[in-house]
Amino acid sequence: MVKKIKTLIVDDERYTRDELKHLLGEYAIIEIVGEADSGETAVMKCLQTLPDVVFLDVEMPKMNGMEVAKSLMELKKIPLIVFATAYPQFAAEAFRYEAIDYLLKPYDEEQFQKTITRLEKLLLTSSETDTERISGKLAVDEDGEIIFVEPNDILYIYRDEKVSKIITKSREYETKTPLKELHNRLMSYPFYRIHKSYLVNMTYVTRLTPWFNGAYQLEVEGRPELLSVSRNYIKGLRARLEL
Repeated sequence: MVKKIKTLIVDDERYTRDELKHLLGEYAIIEIVGEADSGETAVMKCLQTLPDVVFLDVEMPKMNGMEVAKSLMELKKIPLIVFATAYPQFAAEAFRYEAIDYLLKPYDEEQFQKTITRLEKLLLTSSETDTERISGKLAVDEDGEIIFVEPNDILYIYRDEKVSKIITKSREYETKTPLKELHNRLMSYPFYRIHKSYLVNMTYVTRLTPWFNGAYQLEVEGRPELLSVSRNYIKGLRARLEL
């Protein structure tokens, strides 16, 4: 059976939801698992259906798209996000939540096609995923060479401009693979997001220290640097540490 991309559509306007359903229905790899007409319903539907991707409007009453995206980042399975909106001014903020695309209404078919292609590449490219399942290791493409990294040896991963840097007990690796994709591939291991640019192996956390304005700094075993914990992630982190 061909794997499909489980998709949730979120928009408070029925016409727009219907339009998206029509456009997405043109692609055999897309499986629409639900739709939501509000931010609150969107979060609930994500918990119920565990979508791979959410097509998300920005301007909605009560809970807007940015607030929804922030909530989704706290889920165990974090879906990819494609913002679909009539408001171009929110694009910069959208990418703070690692949106993989920002589609403007009325939708351009060529741009829509590029978005689906990007989703297919991120979610349905099976070569590395299948290899990882067999080997139990994370396959990292570093300068065209595939290197297999033992997930339990990874201390933390951070995003530096367009490069993800993987810090292990013995060395560092660099890959262009987005942080969100690495997080998805490490779901079965005890990694937690402490910042939009940092992913930490909870096994190696040794100290959590208050910093300022509600933020914290975190130390990991065997490393001298202090990692910043964003206020957006501290509540979930404290819960994971059972504080």
